[in-house]
Amino acid sequence: MATATRTNPLSYLTEQLNDLKAKGTYFRLRVLEDEQAPECTFDGKRVINLASNNYLGLTTHPKLREAALEATRKYGVGSGAVRTIAGTMKIHMELEQKIARFKNAEACVVFQSGFAANAGTVSAVLGKDDFIISDQLNHASIIDGARLSRAKILVFEHKNMADAEAKLAGIADQAGQKLLISDGVFSMDGDIGPLPALCDLAEKYSAIMMVDDAHASGVLGRNGRGTIDHFNVHGRVDIQVGTLSKAIGALGGYVCGSRDLIEFLYHRARPFLFSTSHPPSVAATCIAAFEVLENEPERIEKLWENTRFWKNELALLGFDIGGKSTPASETPITPIIIGDGKLTMEFSRELFKEGVLGTGITFPTVPEGKARIRTMMTATHTRDELERALEVLQKVGRNMGILS
Repeated sequence: MATATRTNPLSYLTEQLNDLKAKGTYFRLRVLEDEQAPECTFDGKRVINLASNNYLGLTTHPKLREAALEATRKYGVGSGAVRTIAGTMKIHMELEQKIARFKNAEACVVFQSGFAANAGTVSAVLGKDDFIISDQLNHASIIDGARLSRAKILVFEHKNMADAEAKLAGIADQAGQKLLISDGVFSMDGDIGPLPALCDLAEKYSAIMMVDDAHASGVLGRNGRGTIDHFNVHGRVDIQVGTLSKAIGALGGYVCGSRDLIEFLYHRARPFLFSTSHPPSVAATCIAAFEVLENEPERIEKLWENTRFWKNELALLGFDIGGKSTPASETPITPIIIGDGKLTMEFSRELFKEGVLGTGITFPTVPEGKARIRTMMTATHTRDELERALEVLQKVGRNMGILS
């Protein structure tokens, strides 16, 4: 009996990929062949790296390297279980205590990623009878956590406190918990969330205040303590989320808050309950990173020195670095707004050919018409590297008609 030819049930994915290619927004992953550094090798080509979240250069810090090696020799390469069964090691607890002290919080729990920390926390603390009031440009992990919670989601215009208050006032008489949530630093435009005004609203309407400080930790506040410290709103933010994979230089996410909040997440946060805990080498690396933050403030000073230089020079060249059709950057995240997605990806490819890695970001990561090259400063970029990158940006920009 003849066997019928099976139709590929995933053929629709191929069609969608072909559509991306036709639009010019399809990409292939670039492969890093050496250290994550300001100048490194991707796909066999030496380039100046303007795309990394490695704000302080800690991915290659000797103290972090040694901490990872020592922990591996002492504890092995893996924890062997989820935290609630047999995977909570002493070094995990030491890391959480370190972060809690650093962030001026009562307690802390570490997740496998910043995404898991946000999504796992929001979906754990709220349910279908509750409300989430969320900034329009909040990170995807917040959006996904909100959806998973099944709470009613109210989105307010970006940093528009009048709109946020209108949303809160509209549900003030309704039963259920209210969660007001914002990024501390918005990852695509680099602007800072208005935390004091948000805290005022949370207190006025008895809402839970939550901040995702992924791009602020290690960048803003004393020794990089984040936006809560930057604005001195300690004690006014109920849930602080951060990441260990950007300025901290390693991997993971964390949540800081009251002891009861952390104990509750032990019991109900699904990423915590169903994912194996960090390898001891990662936990040790993160502990060492927080010690570097406390003892080497000059790294943050250098980051901001490079950031000021970079923004000034890009503006002098005539690039749109935000503040026109998008919010103005206030941090080392500096977008070069191109607008058209296809042109942005072509610009990125031409930059790479000339020795600069500037990754194109298009829809759906940013809205249609807001495509950009997101450039990221680090403390370890040299002035020579930045000047060479500017020369390439100017040359390619003019050749492509992006600059006049």
